[in-house]
Amino acid sequence: MRAWAVTEPGPVEADPLRLVRRPVPEPGEDELLVRVRACGVCRTDLHVTEGDLPVRRAGVTPGHEVVGTVAALGAGVTGFRPGDRVGVAWLRRTDGTCGYCARGAENLCPASEHTGWDADGGYAEYTTVPAAFAHPLPGDVADVALAPLLCAGIIGYRALRRTSLPPGGRLGLYGFGGSAHLCAQLALAEGATVHVLTRGAAARRLALELGAASAGDARDMPPEPLDGAILFAPAGDLVPSALRALDRGGVLSVAGIHLSDIPPLHYTDELFYEKELRSVTSNTRADAREFLTLAARHGVRATTHTYPLSQAPQALRDLKAGRFDGAAVLVNDLS
Repeated sequence: MRAWAVTEPGPVEADPLRLVRRPVPEPGEDELLVRVRACGVCRTDLHVTEGDLPVRRAGVTPGHEVVGTVAALGAGVTGFRPGDRVGVAWLRRTDGTCGYCARGAENLCPASEHTGWDADGGYAEYTTVPAAFAHPLPGDVADVALAPLLCAGIIGYRALRRTSLPPGGRLGLYGFGGSAHLCAQLALAEGATVHVLTRGAAARRLALELGAASAGDARDMPPEPLDGAILFAPAGDLVPSALRALDRGGVLSVAGIHLSDIPPLHYTDELFYEKELRSVTSNTRADAREFLTLAARHGVRATTHTYPLSQAPQALRDLKAGRFDGAAVLVNDLS
């Protein structure tokens, strides 16, 4: 099969991805072999490719928003059949025995593995996934529409819940890419007022089209104090202004796996009155199930821009440059 591999992490403009030939992987005893039909392009793929995240697997194939069909089953797998449509997401495996897993916080498992970082992902003709971490997908939604839900949607959902937003609350979204535009739809469906703060004009237009009450520049103050906010942009220098925008008791959650350094915070202006700063780490399978159910119920849909899988490097370059709103999705043209 053909697959994209990160041969030497570095700026995407220098083409760190190479199209290589590899044997089709053999599924382990508890795994599924999945033929990739579509794979979303996530900012985490960019962090893996450029080396913002440390190398976990040399020559790794990125991609963890995979929609595909089961091509083969490991010897110990039950509950799936060849041809079933499944999703492969970021969380690939946990030990299931540590204290974090036992209390329902498998996203914090020290032994957790992640698709497209610890193991080869979906920028390829085939990938594998432990059957216990594969997500059955509905048959009435297109591959391209589903792909961004599998990470951008799920992590946005967890970030939203981490804000402890009250019913009818005022939510600020800093950055408005693949994850934020899905999170906004769910928040609006649940009765929130949404204010978007982002640098891109196209993203601001999309925010207003989706129903945001306002859309301004990332460094603007929203028109009213916020009960909660989510920082999707990997820009630590936005943390102080986002905290200043919070009302008393408000919570800022940081959704990204990578963030540039946060400047010193001024306690009185940015943290006093019981404001909180929270991180978001991965997701649980329960998060995924809950979000996919809510997305179907509320009609959450990704605004997508498709690229052939053979053009994966261009999709990452366009993501980095902010050349599209919504989410990019790679469609398999390699097989």
